[in-house]
Amino acid sequence: MTDLPLAGRTALVTGVSRRRGIGYAIAARLAGMGAGLVVHHHVEHDAAQPWGADDLDTVLAGLRARLAPGAQLTDLGADLADAAAPAHVVAAATAALGHLDILVCNHARSGGDGTLAETDAAMLDGHWAVNTRATLLLTRAFAAQHDGRDGGRVVWLTSGQQHGPMPGEVAYATSKAALAGVTATVADELVDRGIVLNTVNPGPVNTGYLDDDSSDRPVEVLEAVRRHFPQGRPGEPDDPARLVAWLVSDEGRWVVGQVLSTEGGFRRWG
Repeated sequence: MTDLPLAGRTALVTGVSRRRGIGYAIAARLAGMGAGLVVHHHVEHDAAQPWGADDLDTVLAGLRARLAPGAQLTDLGADLADAAAPAHVVAAATAALGHLDILVCNHARSGGDGTLAETDAAMLDGHWAVNTRATLLLTRAFAAQHDGRDGGRVVWLTSGQQHGPMPGEVAYATSKAALAGVTATVADELVDRGIVLNTVNPGPVNTGYLDDDSSDRPVEVLEAVRRHFPQGRPGEPDDPARLVAWLVSDEGRWVVGQVLSTEGGFRRWG
């Protein structure tokens, strides 16, 4: 156990409900590094998407198989569109496994978006509530329970809106841009309390939405996205998971308040 970099630490990872998801890949990485896990999920959201929901028991079994000896896993279901849910999730996590050392806000709302002409208040509010408000409230609750010990880490996930346009995703891009924009401010507040915050843009990662039979966008858009990867493949969930795992370890302790992209050289133009 002493050789595992996260032995004795506990991580809360949100948005862990599908084996093809980034959240699952992150949780699996952290488990392999010795961390205890609290994983949040909202299966009803996935069930409404073209890629569909996964079998939650199978998801959790896969993560349990990766736990180090003595490490524990618990799961929590919650709709983070509810303003009270973030505090409840953190409270339930600490009640189950005690002090939290790591928070990874991987959750995101998919669908219900459009162009500027199609955007209305409900679209904007829906994405803001889940992607932005819930992330900030989760971070506030995490910070409140943190006791100042070494290893306090928070990672937010944004998107690639700072590198180029995201057509048809005005509400989503707005909510994620807010996280990137406020990273430095919140990181400055947290670092004096022994908590290091950074934000990761995972780039286009195929969690099912880049497959022809389970995508929420036209085939021509999928083909264009695939052509723009110089290595001939889109991102895989474990690609950003490796960066997140490094950031939450002691190796990443001197990286503070940054928005980091892991995109494999993705080319938006041409």
